[in-house]
Amino acid sequence: MKDQLLNRFLKYVKIDSQSDPESDTTPSTEKQWKIARILKNDLEEIGMQDVEIDQYGYVYATLPSNVNYEVPVIGFIAHYDTTPDYNGTGVNPQIHENYDGGEIVLNREKNLVLSPEYFPELKKFKGQTLITTDGNTLLGADDKAGVTEIMEALKYLIKHPEVKHGKIRVAFNPDEEIGRGAHKFDVEKFGAEWAYTMDGSDVGELEYENFNAAGAKVIIEGKSVHPGYAKNKMINSILIANEFMSAFPGDEVPERTEGYEGFYHILSINGVTERTEMYYIIRDFDKENFEKRKAFFLQVADNINKRFGHEVVKVEMQDQYYNMREKIEPNMHIIDIAEQSMKELGIRPKIKPIRGGTDGAQLSFKGLPCPNIFAGGLNFHGPYEYVSLESMHLAKDLIVKIAENTAKKYSS
Repeated sequence: MKDQLLNRFLKYVKIDSQSDPESDTTPSTEKQWKIARILKNDLEEIGMQDVEIDQYGYVYATLPSNVNYEVPVIGFIAHYDTTPDYNGTGVNPQIHENYDGGEIVLNREKNLVLSPEYFPELKKFKGQTLITTDGNTLLGADDKAGVTEIMEALKYLIKHPEVKHGKIRVAFNPDEEIGRGAHKFDVEKFGAEWAYTMDGSDVGELEYENFNAAGAKVIIEGKSVHPGYAKNKMINSILIANEFMSAFPGDEVPERTEGYEGFYHILSINGVTERTEMYYIIRDFDKENFEKRKAFFLQVADNINKRFGHEVVKVEMQDQYYNMREKIEPNMHIIDIAEQSMKELGIRPKIKPIRGGTDGAQLSFKGLPCPNIFAGGLNFHGPYEYVSLESMHLAKDLIVKIAENTAKKYSS
């Protein structure tokens, strides 16, 4: 395989770098340090300057300006961790050249098939090179595709000084998948006026709206009594959990919502008669509706507690991130540059809300306006994850074009 971008991507996805929400360290797993050190070495190898890893595993580097006039410093950011929600150990990527548009058998033993009947967007990749899993793990295109594209774009700019650009800062960070990717990001040291996370999905995605997000742990304390003598004594925490879940609108869940619709989503439940724990996420684009959702969530718990006359249900709720739109709209030129750059490359911009969050949301509220751009992968966080090689090349070309067009915009 002579394609350098593909080789780099395969190298990165084979490195186990899952994050861990139960850890209180940064990075949250020791294995993330391995890829961080590799990325530092690779940045030095391609000729980047000021390359460093800080004490939290954030990798920073600089590409100096090659023009003799002032251009705002811009940045490109991607995360190197993969989700803990699915197996990321032993990634064995499969390459399908000249995809024929039909079914791809990922794993015969597990009867896992990547089918255009279930995933109709596959059809548009006919004739392209697809990289898939072998059905045993996720792929890790989220976000090692973004890491790869930034790295290859930088290498291209270094090798092609005829492409004029201002100073570019890059960063690769841990723990995005557990919501902490921007927590210890040093915005002041990064020193960019704005940046782009390369963490989107399909080609053309350009996103500057995302959910307002909160997480809630629900703890239900029951009372275990011998079932033969339980009348008016037992408190079955599992039944109370069922009552709690049933209090929410049945159509306000991820699988029944789209666009700007918010939801309540139960991620996990674990319980016995005496104690049940649940974990929810709460999402809404509108800040007022978001606050109403949180208030309703707490009211459900309060209603149950009032019925029992004491605290049976305890809720630990914490905001996670907010809609970056309010921080991007005063700086819409950064969207205009990306949109124009896409059009010049023949890419149709798809400006839409992110039904999720990115590091860019938190970074925008920390003073670094940071919309999100496609990296090319689809079906993240599971065995059906895949990415088109051609899509990754387009993302790489877009980074180069944004750098070039930013310099052009400030040339006079």
